[in-house]
Amino acid sequence: MAPSVAEPAARERGSTADVTGVVVLGCCAAWALITAAGRESRPEGMLLALLAVAAGYACGRIGGALLPVAAPVAAALAGVALAAGTPYDLPGPAVGPAPGHTGATAAQLALAAGAACCAAWATRRPALRLSLRLMALAVAGVALVLGSVAGCVAALLVLVCSLAAGAARHRLPALAGAAVLVACAAGGSWALAEGRLPDGLVTRAEVRLTEHRMLLWQDAVGLAEDHPVLGAGPDRFGDLSTTVQQTANSDGKPHSAVLKQAAEQGVPGVLLLGAAYGWVLHSLWRSERSTGVALTAGAALTVLALLSVASNALSFVQVTAAAGLLAGLAAARPLGESSGVAAPATGSWPRVQGAFPP
Repeated sequence: MAPSVAEPAARERGSTADVTGVVVLGCCAAWALITAAGRESRPEGMLLALLAVAAGYACGRIGGALLPVAAPVAAALAGVALAAGTPYDLPGPAVGPAPGHTGATAAQLALAAGAACCAAWATRRPALRLSLRLMALAVAGVALVLGSVAGCVAALLVLVCSLAAGAARHRLPALAGAAVLVACAAGGSWALAEGRLPDGLVTRAEVRLTEHRMLLWQDAVGLAEDHPVLGAGPDRFGDLSTTVQQTANSDGKPHSAVLKQAAEQGVPGVLLLGAAYGWVLHSLWRSERSTGVALTAGAALTVLALLSVASNALSFVQVTAAAGLLAGLAAARPLGESSGVAAPATGSWPRVQGAFPP
C-alpha cells in the first residue's frame, strides 16, 4: 500500500486511541469528583495519579517519536534509579512484609525491564539489541540486590514475554489474554476477601499475603457492599476501616487497587479502572510500532496490573507516571517510519516541512 494511502489510515487509528484515552481519563477524574461531593473526601490523590499517567503518556509519545531507542533506554535507567533511591517506606511499625514497598519497587523494576526490551525491539542492530536485553536481565539482578524477589520475578517475566513476542504474528490474542488474566486476578482477590475460595487456598493466601492484609481486604469489601454505587468517598478507607483504626501508624490503604476503588468509588470506579487498563491495551493494539514493542509494553503493564491487585503500587505517583511513559513510548509514531519522511541523521533535527505529525 502506498504511503499516501497508509498514512491517513494510520493516523485515524492513532486518533481513535487518543480520543478514547481522553474520554476514559476524563471520566475517571469526573467520577472521583462526583464521589467526593458533599463528603469529607480527598480526591486529590486520584487526580494526581491521573495527571501523572497523562503527563507520562504525553512525554512517552514525544520521546518515542524523536528518539525511539534512546528514550526507552533513558526511561529504563531512570526507573532503576527511582527503585533504588526512592524511600517508599511508610511511617510506623511494619505489619509483616511491607506490601507498599514490595509492590512499588517490583512495579518500577518491571516497567524498567519493559522499557529496555522495547528499546531492544526498536533497534535494528543485533549487537545493540542483545546489549539491551542483557540490560533488562541486569534489572532483575538489581532487584535481587535491593532484596526485591518480586521485582526480580517481574523483570524476568517481562523479559521472557518480550522474547516470546518475536514469534507472535498477531498482537490482539496476546493482549486479549492479558486482559483476561488481569480480570481473573481481580475477581480472585474479591473472592478471596469474601472467603468464597476453598479453605486450603484461603490458608495459603493468608500465609503469602499476611493476615493483616486479608483483614484490610475484608474491610474494603464490606465498604463496597455498603456503598455499591458511590463508594465511601476517595481516600476515606483509612477513616472507616476497623483494621486501620486498630493498627498504629497505618498508611490507611487496603493494598489492592481494585478493592480500594470498590470501597471508595463503588462499582463504577472499578469499571473505570478496568477501562483505563483496556484503553492502554487498545492503544498498543492500534500502535504503529512493531508487534515486539507493543507486546513487550503490554507484558510490563500487565505485570504492573497484577501487582496492583495485591499491593498499593498505584498509590505512588512515580509508578503511575512510569506506566503512562511506557505506554506512550510504545504508542508513539517515530518520525520517518509511517509519515513517509526520511529519518533524520543522528543528532540532527528534521528539516522537511511538515515532518512533525500533528
